[in-house]
Amino acid sequence: VQLVESGGGLVQAGGSLSLSCTVSGGALEHYTIAWFRQAPGKEREGLSCLRLDDVYILYADSVAGRSAISRDNARNTSYLAMNNLRYADTGVYYCTAAPICSRRWYDRDFWGQGTQVTVSA
Repeated sequence: VQLVESGGGLVQAGGSLSLSCTVSGGALEHYTIAWFRQAPGKEREGLSCLRLDDVYILYADSVAGRSAISRDNARNTSYLAMNNLRYADTGVYYCTAAPICSRRWYDRDFWGQGTQVTVSA
């Protein structure tokens, strides 16, 4: 199973972003999708996860109320949407897949290569 993220880039503070995660080599409907972020100089952090029944689980309080994950199984693609971006949201965003949601990075079976998001103050 391969995951490819897209949609990163430079965003102004207060703006929004939409990241895509396209799955190949397997069916998205069989996997939970969790997004992780690694900010400069910090450890990788689990942000949230979308279960197989499309229930959203929040891991990071820092994105509470500003983040959502969705999936389109027909397109084998999942999406992360965030709004009201802050400088602290800067980092590399990773899409991950596994049968069960977990905030622990080592529980995730498959990882994308990551996409850089930079929020300008």
